[in-house]
Amino acid sequence: MNGIFLAILGAAIATVLAGIGSAKGVGSAAQTAMGVLSEDSSMFGKMLVLTLLPGTQGLYGFIVGFLILVSSGILNGSTDVTFAQGLAYAGASLAIGFGGLFSGIAQGKAAVSGIAMTSKDEKNFSKGMVSVTLVEIYALLAFIVSLLVVIQIPNMAI
Repeated sequence: MNGIFLAILGAAIATVLAGIGSAKGVGSAAQTAMGVLSEDSSMFGKMLVLTLLPGTQGLYGFIVGFLILVSSGILNGSTDVTFAQGLAYAGASLAIGFGGLFSGIAQGKAAVSGIAMTSKDEKNFSKGMVSVTLVEIYALLAFIVSLLVVIQIPNMAI
């Protein structure tokens, strides 16, 4: 097993796991929002915002995956990725991969509750937004950890 394979595996882990979390979160929120919109289409904007928020994890995972491919030189055709660097890239991907997976699903659940609360009284929209956004903090922390590690790997003597 060489470093290039591990770096590509890391890019895949970051992208796929965070993407699964977002897909599940957005899917759950969208199902609930469609039910609300079938009764009151004037709430489209509020439903859209609450539905979109769990999608950020997938974006964070994609950014980390892309940066792994750029940082390792794979996109430029480089084959100079050492085994240790590849392992470091794979390790760096785990934070946003698993952080995105679990926070995306949790944020989707929070969004479903926010949508249900808003559907009963539109004045509750901001309360729902705050609750949904609180989950985002953990996705951001995972993203930052992965990002900081990926940026430093080319400078490490490994």
